[in-house]
Parts: sequence; structure tokens; C-alpha cells
Amino acid sequence: MNTRSIFIIVMAAGLPAACSHPNGNGSETSPAGKTVLSAAALKDAQTRVDFRQHVKPVLETKCVMCHNRKTLPGRMSLENKKLAMARGATGIPIVPGHPEQSLLLTNIKSAHAHVNVMPPVGERITKDELAVLTKWIKDGAQWPEGRAGRLDPDWKPGE
Repeated sequence: MNTRSIFIIVMAAGLPAACSHPNGNGSETSPAGKTVLSAAALKDAQTRVDFRQHVKPVLETKCVMCHNRKTLPGRMSLENKKLAMARGATGIPIVPGHPEQSLLLTNIKSAHAHVNVMPPVGERITKDELAVLTKWIKDGAQWPEGRAGRLDPDWKPGE
């Protein structure tokens, strides 16, 4: 084994630790998140998930700032129903009734906890938010048309 091989092995072994957040709650760029939904909204979502009340706040706060046509041309866009449910190069972001086939959820669930988390910058999607998105997709992913169903990539919390 040469010096280069040893260096690569040592670097690869240390990478997860180097990318982890100092307090163990996420990566350096994506700390453990806080839910954008109130306790009452989370309780309500256990029985019925509403796009405007439960889904839109999560997608606008944690997803659409990257997953839009301007930021990632030709990739997954969550700006509206048509784009979010259209087949792209890597699959369909949201498959109503099938959370296990929905690229949005499989990407969130399969990301390495210390290196590749969603979103890569800002607070991560919480387990509660993931449960809401999963239930919404399983229940058919009802997404309104028009203005109510459009997500703004430039939206900022508090606006």
C-alpha cells in the first residue's frame, strides 16, 4: 500500500466526523431543524393534512428555495403541482398515494445523516414534518391549482 492509498483511507474515515455539527445535531451546513408547524397544526395533521396549512409552509421554508426551475434548471422543481408531479431525469418528485415512490421523500430519507442532508443549507426537515409530508402523499397529495398552489422560491419566513 502506498502513501497515497493510506492518505485516501484516512481522509475517508474522518470525513463523516469532519462534516458533523459540533454538538452532534446535524451537518455543519444543516443543523437539526425546528418544525415550522405549530403544535396545533401538527396535531390536526395526524387526522387530515391540508396543503395550505401543513404542506406549503414546510415546502416553502425548507425545499423550494433550491428545488425550483431557476436554481436547479432541469432538476426537481416544487414550484407548483404540475412540476412537482412531473417525471424528471431522476424520477417523479411526488407520486400521489405512493410515498415510497416519491423522489422527494426517498431523497430525504436516504440522505447520510452527517454529510448529505436536506436541505443542505439551513435547518433540516424534522421528523414531524417528514411524517406530515408522508401522510399527505399517502392520502393522495391534494394540491390546489392557481395561486394557492404556487410556491415562491424567494419567500422568506415572516413575509
